[in-house]
Formats: sequence, structure tokens, C-alpha cells
Amino acid sequence: MRFSQVDVFTDELTFGNALAVVHDAEGLSDERMAAFARWTNLSETTFLLPPTHASADYRVRIFTVERELPFAGHPTLGTARAWLEAGGVPKGADVVQECGAGLVRVRRTGSRLAFASPPLTRGGPVAPEDLAAVGKALHLTPADIVDARWADNGPGWLALLLPDAATVLAVERDVAELGKYKVGIVGPHPAGAEVAFEVRAFTGLVEDPVTGSLNGAVGEWLIGADRAPASYVAAQGTRLGRRGRVYVDQADGEVWVGGDTVVGVSGEVALG
Repeated sequence: MRFSQVDVFTDELTFGNALAVVHDAEGLSDERMAAFARWTNLSETTFLLPPTHASADYRVRIFTVERELPFAGHPTLGTARAWLEAGGVPKGADVVQECGAGLVRVRRTGSRLAFASPPLTRGGPVAPEDLAAVGKALHLTPADIVDARWADNGPGWLALLLPDAATVLAVERDVAELGKYKVGIVGPHPAGAEVAFEVRAFTGLVEDPVTGSLNGAVGEWLIGADRAPASYVAAQGTRLGRRGRVYVDQADGEVWVGGDTVVGVSGEVALG
């Protein structure tokens, strides 16, 4: 089977978030997919399949090392890049991806790809007990948390707005205390900085290098609350030595999440 490894949200290999993509994965069992995703040990591994929806260009299944996801952002851009690189031709102006969350449009602007962030499955205020538990796990005081919202468009994000980027970068987490929560934190950079916001994402034992789904949900929240302009750039992965750049734009009532992609590995994988 054809195999690709794509670095997402970067224009230089090794500075984004890596994604493994297995092409022509029809016939692989759920168990085989899950086992391979555990073996790659990346934040996500995707499997390209024929679409079942008439308007879709392809269907994708997205696996972490622990479970299957209905949607995730960096796998959406990385899979689209791998599919196009393999000769895929979209039916319309945009690439249309079919996934567990439904149909997701991916548009091309030069070398950059962007997806239309799917609707939230859970939004609104965070209950005091949840906020207290997450604040404790991240060693944050109530004064450190400017605002908090559920920002779940598939993976289950709880998002915190902190006073500034420096506070975001200084956060240390207690993995055991964080427990079941998937938490994103965001804070503004000073006016005139190269990027508008700094973002970090914590999922289980790991910090995710660059996270498309979280940036989409956070963008919808911050733009809607007039805490961010309709178009901005966020940095993510700084604490991990990465240089992720996420381009967030609100247009025609949708929030688009874009980034550069680099195909780092192409070859064959013995899964068939």
C-alpha cells in the first residue's frame, strides 16, 4: 500500500505536526488500522478509502494511538495534501473529505490548504467543577483564566483564554490531575508581534505539536466574542521546538483553518 508522511502547519519539514497516511486502505480491519496507528506513535494516522457520499472526493478514517476520531484538523489538511500529491483530482473547486463528522471542505490557496471548521458538538460555559479541576492540573489560579469555553468540534476540547502568550508558554501540567480532559490554552501576543496568539493543546500524556481542530473552535469563539480579528495567525508548538503556524479566517459565516504542508516521506507500507 502506498504510504505518505506529511508535516502539517509548517513550510519546513520537522517544524510542524507529522501525520501518517495509508492510501488505498480498503479491506483493512479496524483492528489492523488501530494497531498500525499505535505503531507509528504519531498523534494521528489516517486511512484513505473510497467515498460513500456522492459529493465526497474520498473518505478518511482518523486514528490516534488510543482511539478513532470523527474529525481532527491536522489530519484533514495532511490527508488532503497526500491525496492530491498521489494524483487525486477533486470533483469541484474544493476538495471534499468524508469523515466521521460528515463532509469537510478543503480549499487550496496557492500551496496552502484550509478546511472549513465543522460545527461545535459542544459549546458554552464550563462548569465550575470542571474549571477548578483543569485549573489545578495546569497550576493556574482563577486570576490566570480570563475566560473558558467548551470548544468541542469532535475531539472534545475545553479551551481556556489566558492573559497573554507568556503565561501560555509558562504553563506546566500535572498529567495525572488532567485526567479525562483535553485542554487547549490560548493567549495574545503583544501588538505588532509576528503572530496574534500562542496556542497549546494537552491530550492525555502528550502535548500536541499543532492542532487544527482546536484552532478552529478557538477561532470561532474568539472572533465571535470580539477577542480576535476576523483573520489572524496563531503559533503553536513553541515549547516543543516546533514552529507551527495556523491561519484562521472567518469568511461567509464559516471559520477556515489553514496551513502549509510538506510531504516528508513517500513509499510503501506492508499492511495488505
